[in-house]
Amino acid sequence: MNFNFVLVFFCAYLLGSIPTSYLMGKIIKGIDIRQFGSGNVGASNALRVLGTKVGITTLLIDTAKGFFAVYLGNILLQNHSILILISIGLFAIIGHIFTIFLKFKGGKGVATSTGVFIALAPIPVLISLSVFLLAVIISKYISLGSILAALAFFITELIINIHNSFDSIELLIFAFVITLFIIVRHKSNIKRIIDGNENKISFKSRRN
Repeated sequence: MNFNFVLVFFCAYLLGSIPTSYLMGKIIKGIDIRQFGSGNVGASNALRVLGTKVGITTLLIDTAKGFFAVYLGNILLQNHSILILISIGLFAIIGHIFTIFLKFKGGKGVATSTGVFIALAPIPVLISLSVFLLAVIISKYISLGSILAALAFFITELIINIHNSFDSIELLIFAFVITLFIIVRHKSNIKRIIDGNENKISFKSRRN
C-alpha cells in the first residue's frame, strides 16, 4: 500500500473524528455536552440538549463526514476497488466512534455510517431513512429509529444482492458488520426502551 492510500485513510479517520456535537455545545452554549442528557457526543444528544436546529445541523455535519470521506477518497485514489472505498468509510466511522480529540470516546456512528452508505449505496439509504423517520415520528425514540433503520438498510442490501446474484457481497458484509455494531452500541438504549425509561425526543426549539 503506497503513501497515498495511507494518507487517505488517515484523513478519513481525522474527518470522522471531528466531534461536532461537542464543538456545537462549546461554541453555541458554552457547555460540555458530555455532562448533559445521555452524555453521548452524537447528533441525538445534541438534539436533546441543544435544541432542534443545532441537533439537525449536527446530524447533517456528522453525515457529511462519512460521505465526503468516501467521496474524496474516490477522487484522490486511482484504480481502487470497492473494498478500498469500504475501508475508507470504515476509517471515518471508527473516527467518529473513537475520536482522537475526546480520548477515543465518541458517538454511536449512526449519522457518519449513513453518510458513508449514501456514497456507496444511496437507494438502500433512502429506504432506511424512511424507516427511521417513521419510527421516530411514531415512537419519539431516536435510538429505536436508528436500530430499525440499520436493520432496514441491511435487509434492503440483502434483497438487492439476492436479486443480483450477490454481485456486491463486499458491501453486504460491510452493511451486516455496521448494522450489528450499531445494535450493540445501542444495547443500553434497548434496555431502557424495554424498561420504559428511554428518553423521548422533543422537536420544540430550546431557548437560551
